[in-house]
Amino acid sequence: MSKRITLDSWNRREWMQLGGVSAAAAALVGWLPSLTRGETRRRRQRIIWMFSPNGVIQSAFWPENSGPDFQLPEILQPLEPFRERLLVLKGVDNRIRGDGDDHMRGMSCLLTAIELFPGNIQGGGNTPAGWPQGHSIDQELRRYWQADPANATRFGSLECGVLVTGGADVWSRWVYAGPNQPLTPISDPRQLFRKLYGDRRQLEAVGSVLDLVSGEIRRLEPQLSQADRQQLAAHLEAIRETELRLEHELKSEALTPPAIDCDVPLEAEKYPQLSAVQQDLLVSALATDQCRLATLQYDRSVGNIRFKFLGIEEGHHELSHDPDDKVESQQKLVRINRWYAEQFARLAQRLAETPEPDGSGMLLDNTTIIWTNELGKGNSHTLNDIPFVMIGEGAGFKMGRSLKFDHLPHNRLWISLAHGLGHQLEAFGNPELSKGGVVSELFG
Repeated sequence: MSKRITLDSWNRREWMQLGGVSAAAAALVGWLPSLTRGETRRRRQRIIWMFSPNGVIQSAFWPENSGPDFQLPEILQPLEPFRERLLVLKGVDNRIRGDGDDHMRGMSCLLTAIELFPGNIQGGGNTPAGWPQGHSIDQELRRYWQADPANATRFGSLECGVLVTGGADVWSRWVYAGPNQPLTPISDPRQLFRKLYGDRRQLEAVGSVLDLVSGEIRRLEPQLSQADRQQLAAHLEAIRETELRLEHELKSEALTPPAIDCDVPLEAEKYPQLSAVQQDLLVSALATDQCRLATLQYDRSVGNIRFKFLGIEEGHHELSHDPDDKVESQQKLVRINRWYAEQFARLAQRLAETPEPDGSGMLLDNTTIIWTNELGKGNSHTLNDIPFVMIGEGAGFKMGRSLKFDHLPHNRLWISLAHGLGHQLEAFGNPELSKGGVVSELFG
């Protein structure tokens, strides 16, 4: 006897496929509340990594006490409204060594947790280097979630930037799809808006071009060496992902563009406005379930933005090299660090006030934002005590605490994060630095 199928016995994607809706379209419209009725809801966990450059003034950054009874120093005071949802981690180090200077490894090994290839990019010291030898943790999680229809989203991940200037190099990229595969953050709000809510005719035209190009490339395959075929396979995989994303977009009219003014000049004087617009676009992408993983990169390693809107004329990187006894420079750096803390708090607030699509709570209930930096301290270029500050319940960590570790490799932080999201990684990045695995203290 055949089993009687009821609506309640199917999850929403199975139901939409039974009704003639493709899995591709289901991935795009599956967040709509009207399509979630009768389904046992799986928690939508989300992670956002936020980057700001050039280290911090540590005396004004780290709480003195560990545990729940901690006081927020001057830089972190804007986070006071979220103290019960806050996790501050001191003593987490980027212990990746090898080629490249500290800024280079601090930036490009931050999310990859693995060494740079030898190369011809010369930094301020040490040997020249190339790109990282592996992919970043956000892309590891993206692969894991995109393979599961219950977690797959339109983009998988979103790479956003705020005034990320200059060309592509190891100082300006922190997200990597694989070895030697940097991903470019979108810093122009108009471009980000088009990516999220773009023109349909343009999508159709791009799809036609991709069909033609992929066919032509495959005809060249017999003429290529084994190494070239491996590179070609990576390119074709990228084309396939683009084609699938276009299919998602062309099969649905579900997304309504938000009323956000994206016409903001890409200038340092407009840094606060650019920050707000990019955050609002990112929140809109999460609220419509276009992605559950995102990076938000402010400036770049060795970034030298002039914070004239704070009354600071010198460039950020320039100030960060001044000695500790130059009090005026230290005070200016505290104001810059605190401004970034305010941006972190603003993003948390936007998530805290934005409902989940199914009305089950607010986005911050299921999202963790991780604020970090490429250096612990700017004038020493140390990779010890890298700032890691988190807000929100998405990762499953026990919040409302300040924790201190003894030179914990940040590889183990990313392993623990993966476990909190259901991905049972045993190692990530450098295998030697992954030994010890999950950090149990993060979970309480």
